[in-house]
Formats: sequence, C-alpha cells, structure tokens
Amino acid sequence: MSGSSRSDYIVYVDESGSPVLDADRKDFPIFVLVFLVVQKDHYCDAVVPALQRLKFEFCGHDQIILHERDIRRQSGEFAFLQVSKALRERFLTRVGEIVAPLEFTLACSIIDKSKLRTRYSDPMSPYDLALTFCLEKTAKVLRQKDDNGDVHVIFEARGSKEDHHLELEFRRITDGDPQIGQPSPLLQRRVWTPIFAHKKSNATGLQLADLAARPLGLRYLRPDQPNRSVELLSQKIAFPGPKVFP
Repeated sequence: MSGSSRSDYIVYVDESGSPVLDADRKDFPIFVLVFLVVQKDHYCDAVVPALQRLKFEFCGHDQIILHERDIRRQSGEFAFLQVSKALRERFLTRVGEIVAPLEFTLACSIIDKSKLRTRYSDPMSPYDLALTFCLEKTAKVLRQKDDNGDVHVIFEARGSKEDHHLELEFRRITDGDPQIGQPSPLLQRRVWTPIFAHKKSNATGLQLADLAARPLGLRYLRPDQPNRSVELLSQKIAFPGPKVFP
C-alpha cells in the first residue's frame, strides 16, 4: 500500500567489507551494511552545513569526498593528514565535535561470512541478507517516528549489473517477498524507492554513512579494542545495536 505523502525522512546507505563470501577472510571476514535515517529538514539545516564546514576548515574547498578508508590510510585526498600526528588528532577531534550533535539513526546489519559458510550449504548473498535486515530495521525506525510517507533510499552506484540486482532484491523485499523470513507489513505500508547516486555526486548523507560502517564492523570483530567512532555513534544505533547474522 502506498503512503499518502512523501516521508519527512530520507535514507542513505553505505557498506564496508566485500559481499563476496570468500573475500577478506583474514582482514575483514564480515560484511557491514548501514542505513542512515535522517529528517530532511535537519539534513538541510544542520547535517550538510556541518560537513561542509569541516571540509572548508581542513581543505579550503568542499569538493573533497569524506571516505573512511582514505582518512584511515591518510591517502588520496587525505594525504595531508600525514603531515603530523597533531594534525590527524585535530581532524579526528573535529569530526567528532561536528558529528556528535547531529540527529540521525543508524540501522545496521553485520553478516559474519565465516559463520554463514559453516552453517549453510548454499548461503544467500551477504548483501541480500543485510539488505533485508536493514530495510526491516528502517521500517521500525520510521514507525517509531510516526512517519508513514513514501521514502527514498539512496545507494552509491556500483555498476549496472550490481545496481540492477540490488534494485530487484530491494523491490522483492519491500513488496513482501523476501528470500528470508516472513513478509514485513511495516515495509508494505509505504512505497520504497531506491536511488543510485555516483560517488562524485558528493552526497553528504552517503559520506556520513561511510564514516560509520567500518567502525561498527570493527566493534564486532574486536569488541575489546578502543573505538572512538563507535563511542560517538553508540547513541545513534537502532534497536539497540547492529543485527548480526547468523
């Protein structure tokens, strides 16, 4: 059933790790998917200006794309972080100061690929599994916010073949025909529309989701390791943490 109007919220999606079962067995043997749910007015009035301010402060322009991997490795457009430890610390501190007051909710799923291979002889795609769980979580988030409008979900484009498969699976789940579990009435109460954006679109929401995905995965892999990013994001994670499968 279609909602009567557009949602007051928009959703941005990013991932960490490979959805390929046999990839990254030693370094990062999981797949993490994050849905960032944010009110449109707050996004326009607070989220976008905050991240733009960060870019101008450290880079002098706003065309740089915040990418967790480049920041962590101090590479690409973030090679300037190699200048000194003090600069790196100041940058990370400012990221925390800017992100902390922003109002958004993270619906996250972590697929443990080693356990998936062990438990199932013919396992589903980690991406398709995570997509199902994140959509269900997002529907619950929107219900809590008493929002019933039709919602757009923004993905980063990965290629025509991958995007086509993702859109088919997305529509299968939201239409009530998931490959796992039972149909979700909450999902069927509104129209869900996937939008595929190129990384060069410089979408603030996609960059914010990217900054969250890997740290949430590392908290699962290394729960005793200090993780300043997860400490910052802990109050923004829905129900009350990531859905881990299996």
